[in-house]
Amino acid sequence: MSDRASDRLGTVLGALELPNPVLTASGCGGTGRELAQFCDLTRLGAFVTTSVMPQARAGRPTPRVTETPSGLLTAMGLPGPGIETFLEHDLPWLIEQDVRTVVSIAGNSVEEFGDLARRLRHVPGVAAVEVNVACPNVEDRGRMFGWHPSAAASVLRAVRAAARPGTPIFAKLAPDVTDIVGIALACVDAGADGLTLINTMDGMAIDPHTLRPALTGVSGGLSGPAIRPVAVRCVYQVHAALPTTPIIGVGGIATGLDALEFILAGASAVAVGTALFHDPAAGTRVLRELDEALAARRIGRLADAVGLAHKPAGYVPPQVRPEEPEKEKL
Repeated sequence: MSDRASDRLGTVLGALELPNPVLTASGCGGTGRELAQFCDLTRLGAFVTTSVMPQARAGRPTPRVTETPSGLLTAMGLPGPGIETFLEHDLPWLIEQDVRTVVSIAGNSVEEFGDLARRLRHVPGVAAVEVNVACPNVEDRGRMFGWHPSAAASVLRAVRAAARPGTPIFAKLAPDVTDIVGIALACVDAGADGLTLINTMDGMAIDPHTLRPALTGVSGGLSGPAIRPVAVRCVYQVHAALPTTPIIGVGGIATGLDALEFILAGASAVAVGTALFHDPAAGTRVLRELDEALAARRIGRLADAVGLAHKPAGYVPPQVRPEEPEKEKL
């Protein structure tokens, strides 16, 4: 992509400046090595890691993935090698490849979240930290941190206190709540620099052959195009309440027009997830298509499209890309 395109598509997420707004969604790009076989990760705005936990986890037993109409239902159980192996093997590889890296963290207690942020405090190469509050709180009967403003805020305060000063912190919120705006406000008040909207939605499928739940864990997280309208609604509502807070939009993005929809709703960046499973190069393709979509609408800069759907009818962005000069006829 040309420098000119990079200037048009550059975005700012708090203290984090990115050359373009397309990221990977946590958990959908492996360690980065797998995706790098099909896509130049340095061409993306950033790579978001799988959620890292304090200890190694095997995750839930199979089957833990099943397809649904326009979506994917997963109950992985956050498998991974744990923070020690991540810091020793996975993060160094990403840094060596010059990949802008957002580290996703997850824990089962406020203390675990704080400890993870502390472990990352002096590690170079961490562009930002994404806090996955869609985790069960073992100290509160297993209820998700992200279900309650106070619980989510307690996690963000712990991470903010332990993280390196100046490191952008994003809270990743689930949509299965009565008031996502209230939870978003609580996270920002507690120290989050931005928000990632949304995590997967809770769903379930039953296998008509076995007559039993399709997943061993019974329910799982629904992702893919099926949840995009919900994700766009969440981004729109939160941006209306917090117009200066950067938002990373996630949920069923498969094309540049999908990405544009999130930008217009108020996202300053987007993350591609489920689409990577059938098209590993989807990130760079979505980026190209987004640039084309902005050009077709004569929007000169990505920043001028952020939240444009909130403007009154007839509003014209201040930076309009000029019409291409007509070629002389031979």
